[in-house]
Amino acid sequence: MSSVRLIGAEGDQVGIVDTIKARKLAVESGLDLVEVAPNAKPPVARILDYGKFQYEIAKREKASRKKGHQTQVKRIRLSPKIDDHDFNFKLKAIRQFIENGDKAKVTLIFKGRMVTHKELGREVMEKMVEAVSDVAKVEGSIQMEGPRNMVMTLQKK
Repeated sequence: MSSVRLIGAEGDQVGIVDTIKARKLAVESGLDLVEVAPNAKPPVARILDYGKFQYEIAKREKASRKKGHQTQVKRIRLSPKIDDHDFNFKLKAIRQFIENGDKAKVTLIFKGRMVTHKELGREVMEKMVEAVSDVAKVEGSIQMEGPRNMVMTLQKK
């Protein structure tokens, strides 16, 4: 005959009892006998309302998912000949994304013959990095993606 360490319905330790007696106690109280720790010596069983137990576990998991924030990658597009006002507007958006816990992927697009002056694009990107250096850092480095796009990803410090 096997025995289990039994925990009562109110959480009190009943002690080590036979499984038949444990089942009998559970039926008498109108609750279920649930094995909590099967690998323990002897195994631990608990008298509880199994449906209510499952409901509380699901409720806790849902609450923990609600508190969590999934990081998204927000995209911003720039040009090498961007005006100061436009630059500041994009900068404000990037700051807001980063403060919300998201990452910002900044893509600088070269149009037409601008691609021959990649140094101008790099200057704009470095100016952006310097402007957000108090709240963000560059993930990886500034690099070319294809022949016409310069890309960097900013993340929270």
